[in-house]
Amino acid sequence: MRTGALRRRMPAIGWDEQPLSSFLSDAALADAQSYLDYRRLQAPAFLFAPSSRADYQSFFAAWDENTTTPVMLADELNEGRLRYFGHTAAQAGFPPDWHANPFTGERAPSDIHWSEISDFDSGDIKIIWEPSRFGFTYSLVRSYWRTGDVRYAEMFWQLVEDWRQHNPPQLGPNWKCGQEISFRVMAWCFGLYGFLDAQATTAQRVASLAQMIAVSGARIEANLNYALSQHNNHGISEGLGLWTIGSLFPELRVAEQWRETGRQVLEDLGRELIYDDGAFSQHSANYQRLMLHDYLWVLRLGEISSQPFSSELRERVSRSGEFLYQIQDKASGRVPYYGHNDGALVLPLSNCDYQDFRPVVQAMHYLTTGKRCYSSGDWDEDLLWLFGPDAVTAPVVTRERADFGAEQGGCYTLRSEETFAFARCGSFRHRPGQADQLHVDLWWRGQNIALDAGTFSYNAPAPWDDPLAHTAYHNAVTVDGCDQMERVGRFLWLPWTRGRVQSHKRSRGGHLGYWEGEQDGYERLNAPALHRRAIMRIGDHWLVLDRVTSAAEHEYRLHWLLMDAPHQWDQSESRVKLTTPAGFYYVQAGSSASASEFSIVRADESSARGWRAPYYNYREPALSLDLMTRASSVRFWTVLGPEPCVVTASADALELRGEQWLANASLTMDDRGGSLVSSIRLSGAVEDRLEIG
Repeated sequence: MRTGALRRRMPAIGWDEQPLSSFLSDAALADAQSYLDYRRLQAPAFLFAPSSRADYQSFFAAWDENTTTPVMLADELNEGRLRYFGHTAAQAGFPPDWHANPFTGERAPSDIHWSEISDFDSGDIKIIWEPSRFGFTYSLVRSYWRTGDVRYAEMFWQLVEDWRQHNPPQLGPNWKCGQEISFRVMAWCFGLYGFLDAQATTAQRVASLAQMIAVSGARIEANLNYALSQHNNHGISEGLGLWTIGSLFPELRVAEQWRETGRQVLEDLGRELIYDDGAFSQHSANYQRLMLHDYLWVLRLGEISSQPFSSELRERVSRSGEFLYQIQDKASGRVPYYGHNDGALVLPLSNCDYQDFRPVVQAMHYLTTGKRCYSSGDWDEDLLWLFGPDAVTAPVVTRERADFGAEQGGCYTLRSEETFAFARCGSFRHRPGQADQLHVDLWWRGQNIALDAGTFSYNAPAPWDDPLAHTAYHNAVTVDGCDQMERVGRFLWLPWTRGRVQSHKRSRGGHLGYWEGEQDGYERLNAPALHRRAIMRIGDHWLVLDRVTSAAEHEYRLHWLLMDAPHQWDQSESRVKLTTPAGFYYVQAGSSASASEFSIVRADESSARGWRAPYYNYREPALSLDLMTRASSVRFWTVLGPEPCVVTASADALELRGEQWLANASLTMDDRGGSLVSSIRLSGAVEDRLEIG
């Protein structure tokens, strides 16, 4: 829709020109005091009731030991320091400047219609949007319920009033995105119910907030079709916004319409965007958590209000929670950060770090089973806020994670007790975010040894203008420096690659595992090249075998991004030794080419090489190890494990010798169709064998 049409459809009409009374179906509620009485006595039930505050307080002390507590975050906020994207603090002021980027000093215009504001003319607009999500509301409510200190309620209302003053309807960047508005509505509702009994919660403040929520609903509805056209989280979140307002504010004239529109959107997109195997259409672990937080919110409120969603939707959401559980590191609660990692944490209801996925997985498991999947920990605070005190003491039923495959989502794991590998390989039904086919993450004893670099920023000065989406920064092979797909837009890659999994199995003894896949991204080149990768688990060691074949000579580059740890590079053995918190770890690589060149880089000053971004708008060093060669066809091998190995390579075999074991992988020369490896044999302290076929 053109800018002029958007201005006409959503004109900039001031707050005073659209009072709460214009949205109400009952004129008797137009008086502020009458409206406050209604909200306190007759309004729909929420996730919790103010009368339950004393019942909740007994739980908090166990979660607040030796960690960053909500009281600490709230006190920082009061001093003008705001945590962005769950991690990095900036001096933003109290109240913050709602249109400024405190990291760069850039500002977005606050006095023109949102449709005339570019996403990219004022730096990274996500940084400007972040305070207006009102994510700090959750810390303020959690602090108030812990302490009873009314100043946390007063802070919330001051922030709401200041936002209202500086963000007239439809003017400025904070009206630009319906998903952002929906997240703000969620936080405002949480604050309204969380502070409903506080002295700072006056009749006029509640009436003003209700008006702001009504105006927000009208804005979401007016441009909903755009969000739906994206086939991603935006539609789900905006459906949530309409359903939430319609359900929690039935006194609004359009409440039923918004509620039913939102319900239909949430049901339809749940069927479309959550795959049968539990993966999510946006090909991103963090976007999948965002989606699950959206559905946790609506499914739980639907239960409370006796307006349940369909059993089909609940089942899909349950499978999506199980998907995250299966790709999760059991020691740390983290997951491989494949795909975009944009810093979103829609429901920050515990003291757990942004990277810890146990809160959402625990809550999803309880929602669908009535049981917990983890023993007691900080992640249980989400259960308290979403389900009440009984959920915190629900029985724990632990489940083992096994080798896992999600064909539609293109995600696979191989596991032993102490280590697991995660691989990407699939054919896309929805738009991919990164060129990461055949990327491998490797975890050992809670350490992310070989890792995904993340995102950092969608819009920043070079070299940080979303570079980490490129193939070269993943644990993969590049051909002639090309990506697996062409980047034709900021969020668009073409043509979409197709991946195929050849094999995924483990030995009868359980000491050996094998996965193999291929991707066709380099077959588009003038001289096509086919990349195939095999991952072999040998006890707690890994052998990764890459074969790239072409009729013409190319420059091939094998890349590994490793955790930042004290390290030693042994040139003679082509091996790096990492000193990790869990012990020594070794990475060794080689190729079949007659001439190959290694390089290892940490935190390159002139490029994004040797960096990772575990949080949005934050980067830290990592180790980038690559091996380059020129050939028509090449075979790369990489050995990773907690002890050094002697590697002997020949044309038809790779032998790995450890202190008490010997492994032999018999190789094939088949370029298409058959497996790269015909069998793996393990001997020594443990005997096992795996026929690949």
